[in-house]
Amino acid sequence: MKVNGKELAVEITGDGPVVLLVHGLGGTSNFYQPQVAALAERFTVVRPDMEGSGRSPVTGTLSIQGFADDLAALLEQVGTGPARVVGHSMATITVRLLAATRPDLVSHLALLGAVPAPLPEAGQQGQHDRAAKARAGEMPAIADAVMGNATAEATRRDRPGTAAAVRELVLRQDPEGYARSCEALAGAPDPGPVDRSLPLLLVTGSDDGVGRPEISRSLADAHGAATLDVLDDCGHWTALERPVEVTEHLIKFF
Repeated sequence: MKVNGKELAVEITGDGPVVLLVHGLGGTSNFYQPQVAALAERFTVVRPDMEGSGRSPVTGTLSIQGFADDLAALLEQVGTGPARVVGHSMATITVRLLAATRPDLVSHLALLGAVPAPLPEAGQQGQHDRAAKARAGEMPAIADAVMGNATAEATRRDRPGTAAAVRELVLRQDPEGYARSCEALAGAPDPGPVDRSLPLLLVTGSDDGVGRPEISRSLADAHGAATLDVLDDCGHWTALERPVEVTEHLIKFF
């Protein structure tokens, strides 16, 4: 699909009000595959591969603002009104920025594994270091590190297929697209507080070392009326590690 003058791979399933599912760094639209069937019974489910990720080529410098602009253009093309929007990891910053700058396009906001914005200085440097590794041909090592550090021990022990799926998502990324996505995250702006009138759901894992539970708790406290759940024995890849619970939360929230 042509969006903002660039080609994005976009999957659209179901019928009804629009639900936009946005993956994070190292992800693709397949991150949300466990949720699609149930959501598509009630909603039009829209899943893009963001520029530089999955099947969407990278055409220029990437930024959180650019991602948000692409989502706004996508929603204007496929939507008939404000959408229910879900973001994971890096995309929690993107969709917060979308909601702040284009509130007319967002009716509900769900954040899975919310990350801080901006990143602390060490986190910014870590993303630049990871970008350099991707360009140096070290995607297998990056994928191994993500699988080992960003999934819960219980996932790796009891659901090794899920851990392997996380590794495959990262490993199959275009190295340059992944590197530029890392740099976009390093330069992520503060999107500001979530409007208190916007329904907000936050779901993270008790073992999430990337989107630590205290980050979601802080966002929930600042909002004042958010729904928050911290899933036991779950790491950062929430929709894959705890698919049933995430699906139930989204359907109830929407």
